[in-house]
Amino acid sequence: MSETMADVRAGRRHPGTIMEVFWAFLRLGVTSFGGPVAHLGFFRETFVGRRKWLNDGAYADLVALCQFLPGPASSQVGMAIGLQRAGIGGLLAAWFAFTMPSAIVLVVFAFGIATLSDGADMGWLYGLKAAAVAVVAQAVLGMAKNLTPDAKRATIAGAAMIIILLIPSPLIQVAAIVVGGVVGLVWLRREAAQDEAARDEAARDKAAQDEAARDKAAQDSASKSPDADEQSDRDGARPDFGVRTSRKVGVIALTTFLLLLMALPILTVATSDPSLRLIDVFYRAGALVFGGGHVVLPLLETETVATGLVGHDSFLAGYGAAQAVPGPLFTFAAFLGASTTSGPTGLIGAGIALLAIFLPAALLVIAALPFWERLRRAQTVRRALLGVNAAVVGILAAALYDPVFTQGITSPATLALAVGVFIAQVKWKLPAWAAVIAAGLIGFAFL
Repeated sequence: MSETMADVRAGRRHPGTIMEVFWAFLRLGVTSFGGPVAHLGFFRETFVGRRKWLNDGAYADLVALCQFLPGPASSQVGMAIGLQRAGIGGLLAAWFAFTMPSAIVLVVFAFGIATLSDGADMGWLYGLKAAAVAVVAQAVLGMAKNLTPDAKRATIAGAAMIIILLIPSPLIQVAAIVVGGVVGLVWLRREAAQDEAARDEAARDKAAQDEAARDKAAQDSASKSPDADEQSDRDGARPDFGVRTSRKVGVIALTTFLLLLMALPILTVATSDPSLRLIDVFYRAGALVFGGGHVVLPLLETETVATGLVGHDSFLAGYGAAQAVPGPLFTFAAFLGASTTSGPTGLIGAGIALLAIFLPAALLVIAALPFWERLRRAQTVRRALLGVNAAVVGILAAALYDPVFTQGITSPATLALAVGVFIAQVKWKLPAWAAVIAAGLIGFAFL
């Protein structure tokens, strides 16, 4: 049997279900305030710390990959986790559940709820931003413990943090990851060997546990239903990140991505179709912007305001509202699609814009992961990834300061709230979503 066919057959079985993915991401979709960096903190707390769908190393590998890809990095991390857990259906469920809450709010705002434009001055938003500081701080500390355990990797992380703080730019972030990989390749040979030995020991321990579990399952087989083994596989935690998608599917996704990127502008000019024009605008925004989040705003303003597709005042009002909702900032596209002055508008325009801006991200995730899974296991790649993972810790630490801390801590009261949330999470094991809601209520009442 060929490797591709083996991958395809393996892809029919996943450790989870689509609905499991949907509910996990829906909770995040309504509580994940604070922007892309905070989202990565929420994801780590949920899928590494609590659900144990993957471990810190696999999660850092995934974050590093998505930092390299165009589009919204946090959404791509979520899509990849959904893909691993429940296949293409899981990817779609993760995207839909994480994206729709904020998209719905912004579309409603586009239809006339102008009072939300004052949301940035409300106490509950200050509370949510303070909670985001605590969530990201916990994520940075947890990843630093696992991914920078020695002097060399701590040095790489510290250097990445300093460079990014001194030269804030998405391109510098990508450069820090690249440099971290190169440094890891030439400087972390001993650390890579130690890491590999630890992974082998963990694999042996897991194999022994699996053997014991199989023996017990064989003894209890008479009392189990035919689907019990499959259910057990679904319920078991998978610390590593094994994506069951074939290379053939990845090549098809990459080809589709490139064809749409090249064909949509040509078709738009040739047909003058307003729907194609809207798809082209938002597809290019999702396909060509590195860094995600706020980086997409200048391109969207050029493509919508400068061309008369959306009014300047509407654009600024929508941007203000987008700061006060959870989920990815790319859902701002739904507001813009619903606010267009020509062509598809309202719900149809919102749907077109939202699908078009996220489609490149989904295609690139599907295209990259089958190859990434194989590459990251090679010895040379493992050494590079140790450096990349350390650089990712530095990037997240820099973002913890700016913009998360600088925008979230605006007074002694917000600092006190952030400290309280941090202690509640770390010592009292309060779930992140509950901490966020509590912080929002406290901010509403007292800030």
